[in-house]
Formats: sequence, C-alpha cells, structure tokens
Amino acid sequence: MNIFVAKLNPSTDADGLKELFSGFGEVTSSKVIMDRETGRSKCFGFIEMADEEAGAKALNALNDSEFEGNIIVVKKSEPKPESAGNNYRSNDRGRSNNRYDSRRGDDRRNDRDRGRDRNDRGFDTSKW
Repeated sequence: MNIFVAKLNPSTDADGLKELFSGFGEVTSSKVIMDRETGRSKCFGFIEMADEEAGAKALNALNDSEFEGNIIVVKKSEPKPESAGNNYRSNDRGRSNNRYDSRRGDDRRNDRDRGRDRNDRGFDTSKW
C-alpha cells in the first residue's frame, strides 16, 4: 500500500518516517520530498508498506496524530495521473492558442490565401 504523509516537520527524514510506520508492519520504502533548489524538505513524503492491512491500520492510527512536533496528515496515495506531456500548454484544457479559431467560425486565418493585393491597397511607395 502506498501512503502519502503531509505536514511533516522540516527536520523529518526518511529514516524517521520509516521508523514511525514500521510499528504497524513492514515498510518497503520511505521518502521525504526535498526541494531541488534549496535542498530543504517540502514537508511531505511517501511510505510504501508490504501489507495492505498494515497500511490501513497505520493510516487510521497516524492520521491527525503528532509526530516530531507537528500534527501530520496521512492518506492513501493515489497514482499520479497520466499527462499528455510536460509542456507549458498541458493546462490549456483543449483551448486553441490560434487567434483565428475554426471552432468560433472565424475563417480570417485564410486571408493569406486570398491574394497579396489586399495588403498592398492604399500603400503608395512614390513618396519615398
């Protein structure tokens, strides 16, 4: 069972987290998430327990309990959702970045195909 633990003390490390949960059963892995730039704890982590029942007992017993001076939150970890990609447009929710969106009935995007003289009308180069 994968377990998410939040509101950890900044000084909490993976070993301390493992020790806390090992009282309920076998802990296969423990991890405290660290900030890449500062190297400090982000005050949350993950525990993986071998037995589903032991994980459920730990979850019920430790949620809203005090650990190293903080009241921690313990929840079952949900798998990370699949994403279409890791780019800046991934949060766009299907909206088009095209100024002339065909879903709005705009066909101005085809102006470039109607001939070049439309852009040249009224442009007098003789004054130069």
